[in-house]
Amino acid sequence: MSRRGGRETFAALRVPNFRLYFAGQSVSLVGTWMQAVAQSWLVLQLTGSGTVLGLVVAAQFLPVLLLGPYGGLIADRADKRHLLMATQTALAALALLLGLLTATHLVRLWIVVLLAVVLGTVSAVDNPTRQTFVPEVVGPHLLRGAVSLNSVMTNTARAIGPALAGVLIASVGVGVCFLANAASFAAVLLALRIMRTGQLQPSPALQKAPGQLAAGLRYVRGTPGLWAPLAMMALIGTLSYEFQVVIPLLARTGAHGDARTYGFMASAMGLGAVAGGLTVAAYGRAGVVPLIGAAASFAAALTAAAAVTPWLPVELVALACVGMGGTVFLATGNTTLQLVADPSFRGRVMALWSVTFLGSTPVGGPIVGAVAEHLGPRAGLGLGAAACLAAVVLGLLVLPRIPPRHRFLETLAAPDPPPALTETDRT
Repeated sequence: MSRRGGRETFAALRVPNFRLYFAGQSVSLVGTWMQAVAQSWLVLQLTGSGTVLGLVVAAQFLPVLLLGPYGGLIADRADKRHLLMATQTALAALALLLGLLTATHLVRLWIVVLLAVVLGTVSAVDNPTRQTFVPEVVGPHLLRGAVSLNSVMTNTARAIGPALAGVLIASVGVGVCFLANAASFAAVLLALRIMRTGQLQPSPALQKAPGQLAAGLRYVRGTPGLWAPLAMMALIGTLSYEFQVVIPLLARTGAHGDARTYGFMASAMGLGAVAGGLTVAAYGRAGVVPLIGAAASFAAALTAAAAVTPWLPVELVALACVGMGGTVFLATGNTTLQLVADPSFRGRVMALWSVTFLGSTPVGGPIVGAVAEHLGPRAGLGLGAAACLAAVVLGLLVLPRIPPRHRFLETLAAPDPPPALTETDRT
């Protein structure tokens, strides 16, 4: 990594509030990934069915599909820091309840489904709020690096959390993972509480008025630099990111392993994703053209993972490439939308990003689950690769309609932070 690339990668960490936010999320997201692994394994323990696992994952993300645009509207209207404190507290309470029920052997499939639906409802507000809070913390000049560092943070947690969850599930049981996740939210809540609010750069709060949701949809429809990336993510999000369904089955049936095997596979993807996030932070570009390239790379990685021999070390390398490709696509798309969108519409735009990424799971989860169960988990990965290729074709077809300024976006961080932030850093 060049000296310039290194400065750009970590420039956002010179902002004190971002350092707090980054540290709190780093702890909390380890717990989040532990819960994701534990919930999938719990469903397989209760049912043994990949199709049911896909349906449970779909139930969790159905509220994001149905309520996501409203969640973005709430984010545009609210104080994002206060709203995040409320949603993160609710997520902690849900994890605690599921952990207690599992540890006391009172959990049933319908309870898992019900709590998954409630979790998805809270996430419909939490996701766009978290994404649009980052520009308020770092400002536009450091946005690309901050978004990429968030991806690195998320996927470092993906590398640590699943491996830790696999060990805990095999040694002390599933319930401990949910309890650990509940405790991890204390870190992010503390970080939000002690932030220096005077150094935030909040967007003007949207005043409540009729027709604001429809206005956001019209804005996106009239901006090809927004709807094209969203359409690409709709394809890829539906069929390519169903790892909560495919990877447990790949570990259990493809590799004939246990929870630890699943943890290693998820961790391999996380390590690859960390590399992808650092690469994007240092050298990546935003815009529709780089996004098309990222989709093509993701397709190649998924194809390789589907085609490799069922030898675990080789599979782990292939899954690391999948993690890298998926993160490059996500970070590039996220940054593109944040930079193209007008700040007054940013919450609603990023809510649509959450809908296409997470809300598409109710459609894709059962499909990929059924394919993976009946044709094998490698067929599920192959289906994801096909979706990425379809997104590449779509991007190329609409590229002539994209304004030149949105094909490649200049997102390099400023060489130095704004003066106020420099003075704060000295103290």
